[in-house]
Amino acid sequence: MAVTKESRRLRIKKHIRNRVAGTADRPRLSVFRSNTRIYAQIIDDEKGYTLVSASSIEVAGKDKKGVNVELAKQVGQALAEKATTNGITKVVFDRNGYLYHGKVKALADGAREGGLQF
Repeated sequence: MAVTKESRRLRIKKHIRNRVAGTADRPRLSVFRSNTRIYAQIIDDEKGYTLVSASSIEVAGKDKKGVNVELAKQVGQALAEKATTNGITKVVFDRNGYLYHGKVKALADGAREGGLQF
C-alpha cells in the first residue's frame, strides 16, 4: 500500500495522541487545517466536551477562502481571548499530525500572545 500524505499524518497523529490528553485542569488545544480553512478547539478529554472553538470562518468571514499565516495567527488570538473569558489559561498543544511550521506555528504563537500557556 502506498503511503499518502493523509495516512502519514494519521500515523503521526496516533503517536501524538498516545502522549497528549486534555484534563479539566489542562485541556487540549487541537488544530485542524483543511485546504481552505483552519480550525482550533480546546477540548476536555475526560468529559469529551469541546470547551471553546475558533476558526478562520469566524475571523475572516464566510466569503473569504484560503488561509495565510497572518489569518492563522488571528485565529489563535481569537481562541485565546475566548478561552481566557471562560477561565482557561493553561492548555496542552495537539498539532494533530501536522508539522509545527507555517500556519500551525502561527496559530500557536497567536494563542500564546493572547495569554494561553503551553
